[in-house]
Amino acid sequence: MCRHLAYLGPSITLRSLILDPPHNLIEQAIAPGELVYARVNGDGFGFGWFGATGTARHYRRADPLWQDPNLEDLASDMTQPLWIAAIRSATPGFGGDTVNAQPFARDGLLYSHNGLINRFRPDIRRQIQNLLGHEVESTIEGTTDSEHLFALIRQYLADDENATLEGALGEAFATIASWLGEDTALLNVILSDGRRIIASRHAINAPCPSLYYTTDDETFPEGSTIVASEPLTDRERWRPVPPGHLLILDPDEPPELLAL
Repeated sequence: MCRHLAYLGPSITLRSLILDPPHNLIEQAIAPGELVYARVNGDGFGFGWFGATGTARHYRRADPLWQDPNLEDLASDMTQPLWIAAIRSATPGFGGDTVNAQPFARDGLLYSHNGLINRFRPDIRRQIQNLLGHEVESTIEGTTDSEHLFALIRQYLADDENATLEGALGEAFATIASWLGEDTALLNVILSDGRRIIASRHAINAPCPSLYYTTDDETFPEGSTIVASEPLTDRERWRPVPPGHLLILDPDEPPELLAL
């Protein structure tokens, strides 16, 4: 289990999103308030953005967020209108290598998964791999269920030129559910193509992990939306995403909730 967040709105520094709020990502790493399956998030971190040409970029480390000597300088000067950031509590059996830290950046997408898929190794992993073409499968660098789920989503997008992010996400969740039977999966995902952000609060045969969003927190610029596993500021400014729903953020539309 992990904690993650995303921002869409007027450009802000990374620092003002992940370091400055009272319940920032360092606080959520050391003393998370709603983490059910772990006590700390000290197994790596990362943040992602889109470059000037629209390329998905990310910075990831395998060590805890609070130990990176470069983060304060980077976060103070980097400014973007879209951010995704994550801190990691590694599922037992999945290595703590940098390649397993999130968010992942591939094929013009940024992706973060807060959750787990039971029976992933070897059963579910093999079934995902059976659906992947060589081009997608060859890009998997790590060992996690999270990265394989990302590959499955990208495969569905590659297979249908008319597929939407939310459609591919829903199809991937339905596929995983068909394999699990009575087993469980926790499927809070943040996915972005550089313009829109899709965030899910979802689970299979289990309670959903926490997820909140805000559109009117004065800590952040007017017109921005922030989605996070735990509120970064005063909880009264944040609304929970309903279980079993997608939150769709579009720069030209108000936030939309869509039932899975």
